[in-house]
Amino acid sequence: MRRYDRGVLLFALIWCLAAGPVHAGGLWLTQQPTPDMGVGGAGSQATGFDASTATANPAAMTRLDRSQMEAGIMGLYLDAQFNVKNSSNGDNGGGNAGYFSPVPTLNYVQSVSPDLKLGLGVGSYFGLGLNYSNDWAGKYYVQSASITTMAINPTIGYKIADWLSVGGGVSVVQGQLAERVAVNTLLEPGDGRLKYDASDVGYGYNLGVLFELSPQTRVGVTYVSQVKLDFKDDLRFKNMEGTLLGAALNATGLLDAQLKINMTIPAQLALGAYQALTDKLALVGTVNWQNWSKFGAPEIAVADSNTVTADLDYQDAYHAGIGVYYRVADPWLLMAGFGYDTSPTSSSSQRSPTLPLGATFTYSAGVQYDWNKDFSVGAAYALIDAGSAKVNRSGGPLKGDLEGEYDTNFIHAFNVNFVYRF
Repeated sequence: MRRYDRGVLLFALIWCLAAGPVHAGGLWLTQQPTPDMGVGGAGSQATGFDASTATANPAAMTRLDRSQMEAGIMGLYLDAQFNVKNSSNGDNGGGNAGYFSPVPTLNYVQSVSPDLKLGLGVGSYFGLGLNYSNDWAGKYYVQSASITTMAINPTIGYKIADWLSVGGGVSVVQGQLAERVAVNTLLEPGDGRLKYDASDVGYGYNLGVLFELSPQTRVGVTYVSQVKLDFKDDLRFKNMEGTLLGAALNATGLLDAQLKINMTIPAQLALGAYQALTDKLALVGTVNWQNWSKFGAPEIAVADSNTVTADLDYQDAYHAGIGVYYRVADPWLLMAGFGYDTSPTSSSSQRSPTLPLGATFTYSAGVQYDWNKDFSVGAAYALIDAGSAKVNRSGGPLKGDLEGEYDTNFIHAFNVNFVYRF
């Protein structure tokens, strides 16, 4: 492929990916539309197999002997159905709150020299979307909510010594927050409505180091900084005219106020390892920490005439994953992996149906096929079991009580990807 044609293709892919943000089923996207989704992303800090390492660990770009491009698309389908045990507002569980979301990605590495590599990553690593029926039992907590992001991440990697490489990059993250919620007008007929839509751009950075302890053993460490997003929008109420609550909200200045929500995408520190057991079999593993305690107050609902937001009081979370690569034949590479994430909420009284996050188990499998020395294609599937994610909230006279659990709570993720080397 001529240099001019590659430039046009790269520009077109970036434009398509950056044209709009993506929705995701579970906030931190360990699964990505990259070849290593087959191992659940385990060991991505140390492998350095393809251009996806531009964002996974820019230090590992030094393992690539040529320039290359990786692109893929992942489909996420969230199946989340709430089973009401006790509620002040009926027993409607809201149906399936999940839906299908496409998540594209692009990674590119330019080999400047054997020791110096430049990279670029475009995609999303953070987001969530839920959509309950309008009259479900938790309608005064949330009817629909989505957090969407899209990031551009230029990076650089440099080999200091045969056994040591370092890398880093900066990121520009566009985020959008949208929520819809019913407002309880008590004895007056009909519910009110509250709508909030805001977007912002935040900035962050990522750092990486790769230790090549032997031809068979590698260890990588990465840090992804927090990204602050300051959302700001007018509170848009409907059907509040002539109601006592509307008058109370007007008296406190909330009825036509502007609401600012400070949200922080958590920082992450990760350690990954790669160990080749034979020329066909390798094991990978990852552990990481995510700083969820800095997340913010994303629940928007009217609890009284003075309050429309709630801090969900998240705690830091941890992830561990293991995986195996098996070269069954020269063109075929098989993968399997398992991952576990702790819950950022410590109890059902803290968990919100806006973001019903709990401990998750992830089971992954994938395959890559080397079409020739320049081109590879692959596919992967992951089943994310998000558990029952029990909710037990007391919201006072306006929001009411809501108790139950998600008796179906799975995220199905699948991707197709390709790697082009030149």
